[in-house]
Amino acid sequence: MSFQGKTVIITGASRGIGKAIALRLAKDGANIVVAAKSVEENPKLGGTIYSSADEIRSAGGQALAVQCDIRNDEQVQQMVDQAVAHFGGIDILVNNASAISLANVEKTESKRYDLMQDVNVRGTFIVSRACIPHLRNGANPHILNLSPPINMDQKWFKNHLAYTISKYNMSMIAYGLSAELRKDKIASNTLWPKTTIATAAVQNLLGGEMLMKMSRNPEIIADAAHIILLRDSSSCTGNYFIDEDVLASEGITDFSHYSVVPGAKLYTDLFL
Repeated sequence: MSFQGKTVIITGASRGIGKAIALRLAKDGANIVVAAKSVEENPKLGGTIYSSADEIRSAGGQALAVQCDIRNDEQVQQMVDQAVAHFGGIDILVNNASAISLANVEKTESKRYDLMQDVNVRGTFIVSRACIPHLRNGANPHILNLSPPINMDQKWFKNHLAYTISKYNMSMIAYGLSAELRKDKIASNTLWPKTTIATAAVQNLLGGEMLMKMSRNPEIIADAAHIILLRDSSSCTGNYFIDEDVLASEGITDFSHYSVVPGAKLYTDLFL
């Protein structure tokens, strides 16, 4: 199987993990729909839908940049309609866009709670819903959510309940869709990193430069996503994948080149 000519919608693909996945699939000739809000660059975050689209084309793929707030039903439907009109269909959806705030209940403002539920849960749900009719006609169709395996250990709830609820709901959406869409041979899975990934969120919100140096580059997630999305959609579904495990299943066990600082001690990601 190949990604040549396949159309992939990736939410939050203007930077970070979303862009890394886009560039990896673009190398195989995929058509990438960059669905994100950023049309002007934020110095702290970097990247816009347009700069990402330019990089995708340079990598060998085709790109369509669509400004889209996935919390907005109309914008989501317009984004999907534009993708279908431009490329002729949809084969893959990557639900990557996410909001994060690692605060306990007392320190979580209502607007922060609402943002995480609206982006992570509602956004993932409505983008998936809008894509399903087109995925039914796709070639080896997949939905892939960037969310963790569900682990009911209380330690994942006590310090950042609102965020945990939102990310586990993303995983439940993927798990539920795997059952609902099995008859259509549409795969639905999740993917999560073993270690922290060097992104703007890690730099600005979580641990600064120190944590960045203990992280891996987004390319490890991109390579794992590439492997998953090549698998047979009729059988590869309902899984909570971890990037290291996916790569190891293909005989890749040396992950040293993914480290931001070669040889540095790595920081295990949340929920693992």
